[in-house]
This record gives sequence, C-alpha cells and structure tokens, in this order.
Amino acid sequence: MKIDERHLIQLAAVVKTGGVTEGAALLGMAQPAVSRTLSMLEKRVGEPLFIKGRRPLQATPFGLALAEHGFVMLAASRKASDLLESFRIGKSGVVRVGGTPFFMDALIAELCAEFQTRHPDVRIDQSYGYFPDLRAALKADQIDLAICPIDILDEGSGLEFQQILPGRNVIACRVTHPLLLKRRPQPSHLLDYPWVAPPPGSPLMTDLRALLLSFGATEIKIRYSGGSLMGVINYLKSADALTVMPHSVVFAQRKEKTITALPVNIPHPERALAILKRTDAPRTPAVEQFATFIRTDFQDLRHLIKRHEEAVIWGV
Repeated sequence: MKIDERHLIQLAAVVKTGGVTEGAALLGMAQPAVSRTLSMLEKRVGEPLFIKGRRPLQATPFGLALAEHGFVMLAASRKASDLLESFRIGKSGVVRVGGTPFFMDALIAELCAEFQTRHPDVRIDQSYGYFPDLRAALKADQIDLAICPIDILDEGSGLEFQQILPGRNVIACRVTHPLLLKRRPQPSHLLDYPWVAPPPGSPLMTDLRALLLSFGATEIKIRYSGGSLMGVINYLKSADALTVMPHSVVFAQRKEKTITALPVNIPHPERALAILKRTDAPRTPAVEQFATFIRTDFQDLRHLIKRHEEAVIWGV
C-alpha cells in the first residue's frame, strides 16, 4: 500500500501541535483540508490514528508510528524551505571568484573572510589568473566574478565591469632601503639596484620593462622571479632589490612595516581595478551580495589608499 507523503507530513504536524487547527497553521494550510486528509488516511489504513475524546489530540501507537515518518519529511521540508529562503536572500550558496594573484592575496582574501562572518553559509572558491584567462573563465562559466586590472573593454565583449579602485603602480622596496634616505630619488639611482620580476604574464611585468626603458636602462637586472606575493615580500625585506607593485598591495602591507613605496612618481598605462561579470550571467543572490560587499568596502578603502599615497609618495 502506497501512502501519499503529504498525508504523513500533515499527520506529523497535527501530532506535533496537538490539534488539527494548529497543525494546519504550522503547514500554512486550511483546517478543513487537513481534517479531510486525516479522515481519508484513517479509512485507507483501516486503523484509528488518534485516541477518541482526548484533547489535545493524542496519537494511537499506530498513528504515532506513521507520524514518525512524517516528522522526518516535515523536518526535511523545513530545512529545504530555510535553505531556499537563505539562498534567495544571498545568505547561502557558492561564489566563484578569480583574480590577479598579488591583489587577491593582499586584499581580497581578507575581505572574503570578513564577508563570511556575515554570510557563514556562503562558500567562496577562489582562483588566480590574469585578464585573458579570467575572461575565458567567465565566458566558460567557470567563475562568477573576476577582480583584476583592466584597460578598456571592447564593445560586444559580453562583459560588464564595475570599477572599485583606480590603478596605480609604485616602486616597492624594504622599509630600510638606502634610497629612502634620499629625499627625491632620481631614475638613475634606481638603475643601480637589482629588480624583482613580477609574475610572468602579469601587466606588472610589462609595466616594469617599460618603466626601466624610460629610465634609460639598456638591460634589466632581474635578481629574483617567480615568487608569490609572500615570497616577493620576504625577498624584498632581506635585500636592496626593487620591484613594481600596485600601490593598493603595498598599502595592504603597511601594518607589517616590511615594505614601502619609494617617493617616485612613475608613469604607467591608465588602468582600473574592476569587478567583471558576464552580461548574460544569472544573478545569483550570493554572488550579488559578495560583489556589493567588495564594492562597498573599497569605497572606504579608496580614501585610505589615497591618503597613504599622498603621505608616502608625495610626503604631504
């Protein structure tokens, strides 16, 4: 004999609350409908489900045994409803975000942790890449968001971007670097020191080459390459080498007091750090919540970073 699962859930609700009216209210149903269900169920199984004359209602041993199965389904239904509501408002789900390594490690990883203090049921899957790889990952639906520096998006790219920070590079060094003793180091002074290469394929590598050529260098003294952000920082703090970094990354290390920026204004292409997504991607609530959180946080960070730039680069 097959029993309708909905009937078991209604039975469980009445047993749980001790009344048909109360059980119907628990399920958001009308009382007459639940009464009809119980009557039909009793006829179908051929056994009484409740002890007659008891108020509140008390299930018979057989009725309670059936209700136990309904309790399991009622609990599962409640969990499913809670999950759906949590997903709908962005309190649960998965966010797949990719970005440039230095920027993700220096700033975004910490913001991911802060976001999850408010949304503990949202899982964040982070990956690394530069613009060409991130664009391909977005189009292949491998990530939901990309956070990276961009120049200008082509018309018809199928992507939309939201700027979170103006792009600005600085020359990074350890806080005890000899050049910091000079009030205004000149380009020729910088060529006396070895350099740390940014990750291969990064815009920073292109910027470094263009920068040194503009200083009149005929060759680039690369002393160290291939390191992660932490590897580069640990190398810099133990050597007199220099490198090119986004100012926001140097800013994020300010409390560690290991690296800083030289007071040298350097040219570089106009770029902006931005959040990228596909224009036709479904708007998953958790992804929207995360993107909004990042944008809002950077509204505050932008002013702090600007003040840090003025103090370190311009000395005002």
